[in-house]
Amino acid sequence: MPVSALEERLDLTIQQVGSTILGKERAIRLALACLLARGHLLIEDLPGMGKTTLAHALARCLGLHYQRIQFTSDLLPADILGAAVYERQRETFVFHPGPIFAQLILADEINRATPKTQSALLEAMEEGQVTVEGETRALPAPFFVIATQNPTYQIGTFPLPESQLDRFLMRIELGYPDARAERLLLEGEDRREMLARLPASMTPEQLHEAQGRVAGIHAAPPLLDYVQALLAFSRQSGRFRGGLSPRAGLALLRAARAWALLHRRDHVLPEDVQVVLPAVVGHRLHPGDEGLEQSSTDLVGQLLNGVALPA
Repeated sequence: MPVSALEERLDLTIQQVGSTILGKERAIRLALACLLARGHLLIEDLPGMGKTTLAHALARCLGLHYQRIQFTSDLLPADILGAAVYERQRETFVFHPGPIFAQLILADEINRATPKTQSALLEAMEEGQVTVEGETRALPAPFFVIATQNPTYQIGTFPLPESQLDRFLMRIELGYPDARAERLLLEGEDRREMLARLPASMTPEQLHEAQGRVAGIHAAPPLLDYVQALLAFSRQSGRFRGGLSPRAGLALLRAARAWALLHRRDHVLPEDVQVVLPAVVGHRLHPGDEGLEQSSTDLVGQLLNGVALPA
């Protein structure tokens, strides 16, 4: 597909998803950039903010097979992955695939499940395959997980460990809509009816092509110097515990390339890195002083202010 036609498809996707999630174009662009960069997305917000609607709208517009998994404290790994069940007529065990065998998974309220069940999903995210009863089975392609979690101060939540948080390319918040968007929401029709009518703007094959284009977006040496300077500052300044890993650096560059593609550019600008930085590193940074309460926004601000833009 010509580059211009693919870009038009991506623009149409953003427009169509934006018709159901009002006033959240930036969050929609970040979610789509995450998918184009072959990453997984974590949305942390209060109930009722549109997290489920965003996931369902993306699946509809991209023509992806969609499954929603509601995480609860009694959910077992087999409920996600599937299980081998003995069938008497055949006198053998037959594998019944779980909901993980879809192209876009909404893992709703992931922090309400036990760590063992969380791990089952996160291992599938990392490997792109699952092993059940000693047999490894590949997951569909593309495979994209949007996980939602409620704030950890809510009762009945199990916070995701840092090692598992790191497997999400981005973490975003939707937040409350502004007054104009909320008024349109109140005056408009039911979101579920709108979702049911939402047409596909891309095919999975076109999405795969767009993901391939991301890797071809040029990152000049000064841009790579800037990314490396951000990584070095996080490790050496003493303001953060541990600093950013090489995986975080690769994630930052992939996300910046995807953001550039969404803005019809064939090269990455430092501003692209700055735009995606809060979503990519906000859940990976921790204050160096454990006794000091600092939000992820504060930590990302320190990182941005500590490194000069390339000349």
